Amino acid sequence: MKVLTLALLFSLPVTPLSQPKPVRQPTSEIAKHTKGGRWYFAASGHAVYCYGPVVTLPRANGDLQKVATLCRDGSAVVPLKD
Repeated sequence: MKVLTLALLFSLPVTPLSQPKPVRQPTSEIAKHTKGGRWYFAASGHAVYCYGPVVTLPRANGDLQKVATLCRDGSAVVPLKD
């Protein structure tokens, strides 16, 4: 019986009590933004949440288009509906 008890004790996982678990760091640029951001209406008809500023960029045909930057879905630039 003592051998069984000792075998059971040695088979249990041992975790150090003095060391706290490490704090997870943000893994991407978007994850670093914990506050701020705003919902925008994308040109595709969907709502997007973006952290960066809204800027005006030229299109290929010479027109200007407003875009939101650094969005939660991973997009760097999302065209906005006017």
